This record gives sequence, C-alpha cells and structure tokens, in this order.
Amino acid sequence: MTGGVLLAGVLMLCQGVVAALEGIAALADGDVYGDVGEYVYRISLTGWGWIHLVLGVCVAVTGAGLLKGARWARVTGIVFASLNLFAHFLFLPYAPLWSVIVIALDIFVIWALAAYRDPGRAPGDALRRP
Repeated sequence: MTGGVLLAGVLMLCQGVVAALEGIAALADGDVYGDVGEYVYRISLTGWGWIHLVLGVCVAVTGAGLLKGARWARVTGIVFASLNLFAHFLFLPYAPLWSVIVIALDIFVIWALAAYRDPGRAPGDALRRP
C-alpha cells in the first residue's frame, strides 16, 4: 500500500465517523443547524441526518477496508467519496466551511484511489489471456 492510499483510508475512516456524528446531531436536535430559508435543494434536517448517518457509516467501513488492504475497497472508496462530495456540496448552506473542507479531502481521496497502481501487476496483465 502506498502512502496516498494509506492516507485516503485514514481520511475516509475519520470522515465517515464525523459524518455519522453530523447525522446523529441533525437527527437528535434541530437547533444544531440553523434554518437556511429558501434553498433550491431543500431537504429537511431529518433527511440530512439520515443521509449523513448512512453515508458516514458506509465511508467509514470502506476506509477500514482500505486500511486492511481489501481490493474491493478501492472502487467502492471512489464511489462513496464521490457521493460524500456530492452530499456536502448540497449541504453547503448548512455548514459552508466544513463542507468545503470535506469536498477538498474527498477530491484528494478520489485522486489517490484512482491513481494507485498495484506494484505486483504488470500494466498489460488485464489484457493477457490465461
């Protein structure tokens, strides 16, 4: 595992836990996030709570899979980091600074997972027939 993938796994694990806590906070107490008024992508705080809770758990599990070296976690990590990026883009009116930070971290995670090449495999292995 290279340093980029290791850092991506740690970031995903931490982001997942924090997103799950964001979701719990939105579900438990409506005063944590203020009302943003009219917003094009208006979702109730209960809806945002469930979105962040479910997505956070999925991101954390995928981050743990990356740290364990699971092959399935790379593609799954790209998918969940993309979904997390999209969710935080829509969540910008509620937590602008935090959402921008998460979006930047998700871009790094997607890049690190997409750029990784397994050193044990040659570039043409997928094209060769057994």
